[in-house]
Amino acid sequence: MITVEGLTRKYGSFTAVDNVSFVCQPGRVTGFLGPNGAGKTTTMRVMVGLTPPTSGRVTIGGHVYTDIPNPGRHVGVLLDAGAQHAGRTGREILEIGARTMGLPSQRVDEMLELVSLTPAEAKRRLRNYSLGMKQRLGIAHALLGDPSVLILDEPANGLDPAGIRWMRGLLKGYAERGGTVLLSSHLLNEVELIADEMILIGHGRIVAQGDKKSLLADVQGTATTFVTALDNEALAAALKSRGITVTSAGEGLRVEAEPVEVGRAAAENAIVLTDLRAAEGALEDLFLELTSDTQREGVA
Repeated sequence: MITVEGLTRKYGSFTAVDNVSFVCQPGRVTGFLGPNGAGKTTTMRVMVGLTPPTSGRVTIGGHVYTDIPNPGRHVGVLLDAGAQHAGRTGREILEIGARTMGLPSQRVDEMLELVSLTPAEAKRRLRNYSLGMKQRLGIAHALLGDPSVLILDEPANGLDPAGIRWMRGLLKGYAERGGTVLLSSHLLNEVELIADEMILIGHGRIVAQGDKKSLLADVQGTATTFVTALDNEALAAALKSRGITVTSAGEGLRVEAEPVEVGRAAAENAIVLTDLRAAEGALEDLFLELTSDTQREGVA
């Protein structure tokens, strides 16, 4: 478990993190989301003792990171995939980590296989790695000590679509086994697929937190569904009779209700549906709205 309590970090007159509080629970992936410069990385650096807080406190498993003996066995960290000696090979970097943590040498081979770095790639020097390969090596290093907590800053950066899918499955499996995952990103759509809970930050302040459903419900008050039926007119009439707002949208309908309500209305009226899904982009719209004053580009 990660507990952040009233965390503030100032650099002179500039406040990078402003009274931030949240909790990351075991068995869950928590997405830490915000525009570039919102305070995500600073918060994570404070978590792992790289930056001292101006005020507030962060504990991992009830302990401040710097008080944890052999912390790599308890907390896996990836903040900068390139923050290793560029002249060392991938294998050497993992071997040094394993020796530092008191791990057997076979753990290095296990991690290289886990992140799909071949023996030839493991012998290459870090300066010759692509960004995606550096990310894979960084994830291997974070998992080396079989920690119970993972803190990852932009781990999908540089990965190709197959690599992103692989990482998604890896982190979901890790959480399902009881691990705690804090995953920062500015790529909302990617985190939306993996996170059990999301924390939105802008200008160093938490602007919203919760799972996708609760975040949208808090702001919109109701869900939005796109649906297409063999008889759209009959479905629209059935939904309107229930007091549900319906508008045309392309070949189908946009409905201000949960998908289950739309499906129930269709079933009760023997209407065949060919498409039924929650509206896409709603969370992105919410994110842009809540962080609009932090965006470089104007948001319509």
